[in-house]
Amino acid sequence: MNLPCNPSVLLLDDDPFMLKLLQRHLVHFGLTSVVAHASGRSALAALDAMPVERDLIMLDLNMPEMDGIEFVRHLVERNFHGRLILISGEDARMLQAATLLVQAHKINLLGHLQKPVDPLALKTLLSGWHAGSSQGLRADRKQYDAQALRTAIWDNQLVNYYQPKVSVATGELIGVETLVRWMHPSDGMVFPDQFIETAESHGLIDALTHAVLTQAFVDTAVWNGQGLQLKVAVNVSMDNLAKIEFADFVANQARAAGIAPQMTVLEVTESRLMTDMRAPLEILTRLRLRRFRLSIDDFGTGHSSLAQLRNAPFEELKIDRSFVHGAHANETNRAIFFASLGLAKELGMEVVAEGVEDQADWDFLVQSGCDLAQGYFIGRPMPAVDIQVWHRTWQKRRDVGLPFPHRAAP
Repeated sequence: MNLPCNPSVLLLDDDPFMLKLLQRHLVHFGLTSVVAHASGRSALAALDAMPVERDLIMLDLNMPEMDGIEFVRHLVERNFHGRLILISGEDARMLQAATLLVQAHKINLLGHLQKPVDPLALKTLLSGWHAGSSQGLRADRKQYDAQALRTAIWDNQLVNYYQPKVSVATGELIGVETLVRWMHPSDGMVFPDQFIETAESHGLIDALTHAVLTQAFVDTAVWNGQGLQLKVAVNVSMDNLAKIEFADFVANQARAAGIAPQMTVLEVTESRLMTDMRAPLEILTRLRLRRFRLSIDDFGTGHSSLAQLRNAPFEELKIDRSFVHGAHANETNRAIFFASLGLAKELGMEVVAEGVEDQADWDFLVQSGCDLAQGYFIGRPMPAVDIQVWHRTWQKRRDVGLPFPHRAAP
């Protein structure tokens, strides 16, 4: 396993047998610096007495006197920067709620384990220690101010990456989603979660979206010239929809690039609640009248809701990755997935599943009746020039049937 050098581990569980069992597993996996505590208070006292903090805490949720949720709050107060694994005999929904709470506190969570603990599942979590660390720290990465972002926009430091969308039924490449990246002159590649909020809160989102949309049309025209007809999707902030002229801008840019409106998908993400819907509704309706396709992004999260489906003329619904990845093994996520899928079908909408990360996710979608899929199992975001090469590789992969074990014969 790829672990830090001599990591120190603290076990917290009120069951002495469980503590001994976990210690035995950890020693077997090569972790010898392990201390065990049967109460939250003794564990906190031990943490306070140590000159350096523990690398990993394995925490039972349901304990007398001080439960695991309260213990997490004390860890936050102590600015704990180690890793955490939750252990519980509670149901999956309880574990999910606890997981979200830990992540909201920005504690680096390696994952959770159901009791009785499966040694293989524990080994898998420990093996992903380094990967889990980088993901857990993502929320704490550098944020950029408005002036730096303004410079990036005007100096053409923003570049488009594209993630493929394929038909679940046939594997055919249908389109791509445009994902902006910032090629910072000194920091390298900067991801949108480090600057989109700044763009929205400092009046830069229009300039940013215009740059992304214009380049997406240019790249689509190049693909068309190469014989690759793709629907290109571009993310649109609700802030973009506050200005009436946005509809004309989109139409004019598509016309200038020679892109048919029906080959353009505008994915609307409502990151902030809009109190006045008059301008957004006018813009969205005018775009649909001009045959641009509209997609409601990240459905089921944030402010994406049933009211949006009722009020705006969306043709496509994207089910958020949090309800797709692992849905085959998670009863709650599976129920939400099928509820969203069924609702969209009743409304005559096309459905895209995000977050298809592995073969199990793909197999689940094949059986579900979902229309389109995107995710790392299919293809990672890539520069425009790489789409043709990826497509040839994907066609070979599809033709030999590797990602389509349940595909019906033509």
